[in-house]
Amino acid sequence: MAHPRMYEDSNPAIKKLRAVCLALGEVVEKEAWGECTFRVVNGPMFAMTDNNHHQSGHVAVWVKAPAMAQEILISSDSKRFFKPPYMGHKGWVGVRIEGNPDWEQLTAILKDGYEMSLPVRQAARSASRSKRVVSPVSKARQSMKPPPSARVSDRPRYDR
Repeated sequence: MAHPRMYEDSNPAIKKLRAVCLALGEVVEKEAWGECTFRVVNGPMFAMTDNNHHQSGHVAVWVKAPAMAQEILISSDSKRFFKPPYMGHKGWVGVRIEGNPDWEQLTAILKDGYEMSLPVRQAARSASRSKRVVSPVSKARQSMKPPPSARVSDRPRYDR
């Protein structure tokens, strides 16, 4: 049995999300589970809408995220970010998009998820072609890097 459609194409947040995702590059939209999903062409899904999915009470997008991103984002703003069901245990992060979301920040989060889903060769081309938008997670990771004296390149190598 097919899932009923959960979203309205006329919803401004869905329209904006669609525009952002499709502008990332080789992306296709596919309806699944009654929701919009965004996938790399011939590749995996990196984002999925949540339009009161299983009576969640919100309109949101679930996004594939790098290690620790979910934890960093949720701890920074638990009203906007959340651990989504089904995908949360894999590190995906939920972002509420009703109201007035920060589209610049969300675009950076979506771009991270998109780049994680690219095949290796395509990811290298994408990185060299585009100006990198720095996501809040990337900024947080930069601040968590160890001092230069503690970096791996400065440590003695034991495989010589």
